[in-house]
Amino acid sequence: MGWTRSSTPRLARGVRLRWDPGRGRHLLLLPERVVVLNETAGAILELCDGERPVSDVVREMEARYGARGIESDVLEFLERMNEEGWIT
Repeated sequence: MGWTRSSTPRLARGVRLRWDPGRGRHLLLLPERVVVLNETAGAILELCDGERPVSDVVREMEARYGARGIESDVLEFLERMNEEGWIT
């Protein structure tokens, strides 16, 4: 897709993000399966609301985790999620 700083990713139709308190992790609920996400993946997808641009997602992740220079990592993650059909 070619994600950019101004792209506004959101979960694809039929995909839901849920917190599982028993596991202490986010789950990605897909039409035919469930994916258990690691902390970072859950945090990024939680910010993908279709309104917030990638630049804001990156800023929030940098603030939340005290990280710098993560834009390329976030863009790569979003590209993989898009290839799976989990975000648009």
